[in-house]
Amino acid sequence: MASTVPLPTQAARPASAEVVIQAAGLTKIFKDFWGRPKARAVDNVDFEVRRGEVFGLLGPNGSGKSTTIKMLLGLLYPTKGQISVFGASPRDVKTKARIGYLPEESYLYKYLNPEETLDFFGNLFALDSGDRRQRIEELIEMVGLNQARTRTVGEFSKGMQRRIGLAQALINDPDLVILDEPTAGLDPIGCREIKDLIRALARRGKTVILSSHLLADVEDVCDRVVIYYGGKIQAQGTLKELLAAPDEVRITSPVLSRDTTEKVLAILRNEVGDRVRLENPTQNLENYFLGVVERARAQAQTSGATSGNQVAAFIRGSAETDTRRDEGLLDRLSRPTAATGAPSATTASVPAAPSVDTGKLAALTRAETAPAPTSAASQAPAAEAPRPVDLTQANEKLSGLLGGKKPQP
Repeated sequence: MASTVPLPTQAARPASAEVVIQAAGLTKIFKDFWGRPKARAVDNVDFEVRRGEVFGLLGPNGSGKSTTIKMLLGLLYPTKGQISVFGASPRDVKTKARIGYLPEESYLYKYLNPEETLDFFGNLFALDSGDRRQRIEELIEMVGLNQARTRTVGEFSKGMQRRIGLAQALINDPDLVILDEPTAGLDPIGCREIKDLIRALARRGKTVILSSHLLADVEDVCDRVVIYYGGKIQAQGTLKELLAAPDEVRITSPVLSRDTTEKVLAILRNEVGDRVRLENPTQNLENYFLGVVERARAQAQTSGATSGNQVAAFIRGSAETDTRRDEGLLDRLSRPTAATGAPSATTASVPAAPSVDTGKLAALTRAETAPAPTSAASQAPAAEAPRPVDLTQANEKLSGLLGGKKPQP
């Protein structure tokens, strides 16, 4: 069985007192040519997002998520209510400089290659040339486009365009990152790496707004979510609060002998009747897929986007101490671990029953349970030194666009 590394359990981060986004009575009404109300896209919405949170915007198409994001970016004015970002108007230029945005569709210059694309966006933020070139190298490596750095963006698949789009959203090392469907078009390995990146940003104190229809991705990374429908917030809170099923409990143990299993079931059925389910847990498809790809990677090479890359150093920051999460994904997959959902465990789901004698269960299972062996964690590979960026090719392309006049580097 392939050794896989499940996404680490979402650990509760201490709530920051700093409010990054504040919305109060936020309303947006679209009107027709004669000024008559046509659609109430957002209807009296209240929420706040604090520093270091991963905040999810959920809802079906047309529920108001995209309109909320556009008001966060200062692209739309609220009809009523207020919205502030970093305590200022979203239209403030200094506020915009602290935001990174990946739209649902990446709008990129199709005749530029990845280096030229990131250099263009870096210049928009007036980044120093040395820092800009270093960040370009780190971001291209991080999103797995090293093998495609000489190809123009117009030749990229949708998944590769999402990768370079994500890199441009991070070129300014933003304090607020807004991601609209960031995993759309990405393969499962790329999706996992995006989720690892989102967690790395949150650990550094960045605030992430995630809008996605892939609820499994939201569940893996978000601290809190709001669910829109009809322009209103229908539910909001932490995932633990929203997803808890208080009327059931789950008991998981290693495989027991038949006699011990029968004794445990007899105790449970005596307390709660026949509503006890006994089954072998399964791993999810994502972990199984990553295990298959890890085995194939050892035997073959690919000319497409590569995976298993580290989060860029300037994004991790000096405060990053969780080296295990900074390792390449596929490098971590090769480390022996206790895989969750392995068929060597048995799970029993029963309705919540506080009167069950847990002492009896512990006594029955104590002899069947052996301590699992520990395995030494491999260390993350050292990041390569960034290579200087050669903009000669960009100058030649721009020269052709300017009618033969060669721009100065």
